[in-house]
Amino acid sequence: MKKFILITFILLFSFSTQAQDKKAKALLDQVTSKVRSYNNIVIDFKYSLNNAKENINQDSKGNVTMKNDQYVLNFMGITKIFDGKKTYTIVPEDEEITISNLNEKDDSAITPSKMLTFFNSGYRYSMDILQDVRGRKIQYIKLVPTNAKDQRKEILLGIDVQTKHIYNLIEVGKKGTKTTLTVNSFKTNQPLSKNQFTFAESKYPNYYINKLD
Repeated sequence: MKKFILITFILLFSFSTQAQDKKAKALLDQVTSKVRSYNNIVIDFKYSLNNAKENINQDSKGNVTMKNDQYVLNFMGITKIFDGKKTYTIVPEDEEITISNLNEKDDSAITPSKMLTFFNSGYRYSMDILQDVRGRKIQYIKLVPTNAKDQRKEILLGIDVQTKHIYNLIEVGKKGTKTTLTVNSFKTNQPLSKNQFTFAESKYPNYYINKLD
C-alpha cells in the first residue's frame, strides 16, 4: 500500500512538473513573439553585481538600443556597437577602439541582441514565484543551463504578466556571484537615425584602433 501511494505521488508530481514546464514554455514563447514584433527596442537598465564571500557590491546604469541583431550599448563608460558583422568597443578613458568579429560559438554570453530571447535554447525551465512589484505582477521562470560546463547555477527571469516584457534577469553563479539586470525603461519602435548602428572612425581621430580579426 505504501509503495502504491509513493508511486502515485511520484506520478502526480511528474505531471505537475510537466504542467509547470508547459506554462513556463508558453510564457517564454509569448515574450519572444512580443519582442520580435517590434521594429526596435530602447532600454535603460540597472546592473548589480554581488558576491558576499568576496565582499563585492557594484551597481551601474546603462542603456541599449536594439534592432534585430544590431545594437548600441552604453555601459560603465564604454560604448559597444554591433553592426551585424563586427563589434566596435569604444573606451574613451583609454582613447582606444577594439574591433572584432562576432563570436557565434560563445553561447553562454548574453549579448544585448540575445538578452530578450537567449532562453530559447540551452536551458531547462520551470515556473517560479509570482511577485507584486509596485503594482506590477512579475512572474519568475527558473532557467537551468543544460551545459555542465556553464559557470551559472541558474537564471531567474522576471516577466511582466501584463506586457510580456522582461522586467529583470538574475544570474546566480556556481561560485556565489549574483548579477541582476533590472529594466527601468522599455521603449519600442523609436525613431532612429539611419546611421544608428554604423561605426564612424572619423569621430575618433586620436584613438588607437586595435583590430583583433
